[in-house]
Amino acid sequence: MNIVLIVGGYSSERHISLLSGRSILKALRENKHNVVVIDPVYGEEVIDEKIIFDSIKTDQYPTAEYLEKLKKDTQNKILKCIDSKIFNNVDIVFIGLHGKFGEDGLIQALLEAKGIKYTGSGVNASVMAMDKSISKIIFKHNNIPTPEWFTIRKEEITDFNNFFIKIKKEVGIPFVIKPADEGSTVGITIIYEDNIEQLTPALSLAFSYSKKVIIEKYIKGREITVPIIGEKAYPVIEVKPKEGYYDFHHKYTTGKTEYVCPAEISEDLRIKVQNLGLNAHKSLGCEVYSRVDFILDEKENLYCLEVNTLPGMTELSLVPKSAAATGENFNELIEKIINLSLKK
Repeated sequence: MNIVLIVGGYSSERHISLLSGRSILKALRENKHNVVVIDPVYGEEVIDEKIIFDSIKTDQYPTAEYLEKLKKDTQNKILKCIDSKIFNNVDIVFIGLHGKFGEDGLIQALLEAKGIKYTGSGVNASVMAMDKSISKIIFKHNNIPTPEWFTIRKEEITDFNNFFIKIKKEVGIPFVIKPADEGSTVGITIIYEDNIEQLTPALSLAFSYSKKVIIEKYIKGREITVPIIGEKAYPVIEVKPKEGYYDFHHKYTTGKTEYVCPAEISEDLRIKVQNLGLNAHKSLGCEVYSRVDFILDEKENLYCLEVNTLPGMTELSLVPKSAAATGENFNELIEKIINLSLKK
């Protein structure tokens, strides 16, 4: 098949997308597809893929200021890229993007407007899964447990003392402050103490990445995730960071996290995780594949945190690890994603 692989973009997960893209490209070519790699920030020009992948420089996510400048400088180029002849006679676009302009429905809408098939979920599911303030409402409506929360915009905070009182009343301490529409734990702060002085920097960080911020009850427990591929829930994984929690650094640094797959949980709990994962995936209208993240507390209560519609495909990523536990190798997984996407 003739495939365009889209990587990079202007999100905070740009370099993770490039890492995923490199693995996906290798699999696509080994599967005998004709592949053109594009990073839409370069516009309609086809850049040598070595230049694209050589821009992977750091394991730290970029600052909000850098991302805003990148977005401003490249938005027109992105539109020209999608409207260019690059996409003529393409059988499918493999979306290797993560985060904004990848998982938020924008690239999906542009491709649909041109009548081009693409991998993964459609526009509406992408929008709802990316915006945690929407997805958590849908979870609650569908009886999928999720930590208590509320959403706030910067202009709604007029009195910090009253706002802190509201937090303690509605979600309690400790609590999590995070952007409503970011991934890879970007912009997240966990506040463990009854200390209002910690509130200002945490809010400033979250608001630098998003106009909406989630204030969420912190649940201490085991980090559990389950991939959904097609109509099937794959083996459950437990994520065990060596210290702290599963933040950006632990996700993308070799040796910082242990992954147990299948997770060492009871059969009843495994079934519950997989069923809840499928329900969360379907409740948002997701298609083809996703990864559903949970926290399991000390009493074995499950709380759904989010659904990732374009989960990572790096050597440390969770979906390939789960697929491997079923005997499915990475190249087979990539081919399955393509075939399921063509049937949408």
